[in-house]
Amino acid sequence: MELEVWMGWYEEILKKFGFNKEDDEKTARRLNEILSKGKALSLSELPSGENFIVFGAGPSLKKHVKSIKKVYSTDFILVAADGATTALLEEDMVPHIIVTDLDGNIDDLIIANNKNAFMVVHAHGNNLENILKYSGSLKKVIGTTQSVPLKYVHNFGGFTDGDRAVFLAVQLGAKKLILAGMDFGKVVSKYSRPEIDSEVGPAGPIKELKLEYAEKLIQWIIKNEKVEVCNLKHSNLEKFLELK
Repeated sequence: MELEVWMGWYEEILKKFGFNKEDDEKTARRLNEILSKGKALSLSELPSGENFIVFGAGPSLKKHVKSIKKVYSTDFILVAADGATTALLEEDMVPHIIVTDLDGNIDDLIIANNKNAFMVVHAHGNNLENILKYSGSLKKVIGTTQSVPLKYVHNFGGFTDGDRAVFLAVQLGAKKLILAGMDFGKVVSKYSRPEIDSEVGPAGPIKELKLEYAEKLIQWIIKNEKVEVCNLKHSNLEKFLELK
């Protein structure tokens, strides 16, 4: 997605959610400052290829991870959206890349990072505290923003961790892309909201709206980018195997 096109989406999102652009940009500047001290990677240092699996943190995630584990091929680059990292670690799988705004299970993000997962850390108006607390201690980091890009903080498009992970995969050359744990419904899993006591719980109005935009943005990718997308929520394992 061209930056000009994304900024149109971004302006709509700012109005819809009542977010403050200045807060987004303040956090992005702080992340840029942290990364300028020698921690920043270039995009070319991230794993790239034609085959990707992006893991969201929806209720279907654990089922999809177990299915993929049985047939997983190293031909695929694994990208976890924030809390989905926990489900992968539970199955002894480490994502190649984690796309995160640092509001998931921080301990698991650090464990995966220490096992060589690249961290794509997103700066927005509501996570300045976590950016300051954690980003300086992470390694193999590239920064992102949903506003104007900076020297060490990029904008590839995307709003939530899940759809931003898909935009990143496209940026890294994805031609065949499998979505796992991407439900876009009214229910979320414990991997999305670690504070809930049960396996799943209600999304809530704001989360529902975020998931609505995530789905819209992924539909934009399907219509406008040269990538074949298979969502395992709607396709069986045979379809997954056909994409390999």
